[in-house]
Amino acid sequence: MSGAPLPAGYVRVASGRCSAVVRAECRADAEAMLAEGTLYEAAARDLAARRYLGRGVAYAIALPVSGTRVVVRHNRRGGLLAPLTRDFFLPPTRAPYELAVSLRLSALGVRTPEVLMYGVHRLPIGLRRADVVTREVIGGRDLATYIHADASSVERGAAWAATRELLTALNAAGARHHDLNVKNVLLAPTADRLEAWVLDVDRVDFGEPDSVAVRRGNAERLLRSARKWRDLHGAVSDERELGSLLE
Repeated sequence: MSGAPLPAGYVRVASGRCSAVVRAECRADAEAMLAEGTLYEAAARDLAARRYLGRGVAYAIALPVSGTRVVVRHNRRGGLLAPLTRDFFLPPTRAPYELAVSLRLSALGVRTPEVLMYGVHRLPIGLRRADVVTREVIGGRDLATYIHADASSVERGAAWAATRELLTALNAAGARHHDLNVKNVLLAPTADRLEAWVLDVDRVDFGEPDSVAVRRGNAERLLRSARKWRDLHGAVSDERELGSLLE
């Protein structure tokens, strides 16, 4: 990671075979966590951590020095080759790209959790593992929980309304999310509504704002996920709700 320019406000720290790029105000937190190994290992050892299940386990913790609430995720590969490639990456891994995309999306008005730091663990033969630490969205639940059979029609309607606003913002930014699914849309309550946040933005690339390719790509990818969740898990989501995402 040495040598690559950093975004404004970020610094590098290192300990042994581990290093991190971190918001300057969280430097002491990163140093304390790297003293125990990787960022992810430090989070996993936190007895007060909350566990979130997805492609792997993510941990919601308070940072050890500042107390800032964060979610710590270990980068894992998906797809057919995942059992072989697992969590191994060639440098510089996907983490620097995720940081850059998150900053660009935020600047363009798309809600995505702030990346406070990422860490890279150097392995033999040039391979790397990576962890990403994002600011926790307090009260956030993914879209899948809002379309569950136990959710009310009012909750589902509010969730889809917020999701449509998120899609509009992504499209206006020209941001095409290639893994936009019901687990990657996070919904958090405000005083009078739900707000939607997009996760796993290392799967985002940028095209022409509001282009047909971007709009259809985002909507169809999310529709496919919602229908799959309905078919496999009994989620309640009618075609009118789903079809409105294509408008």
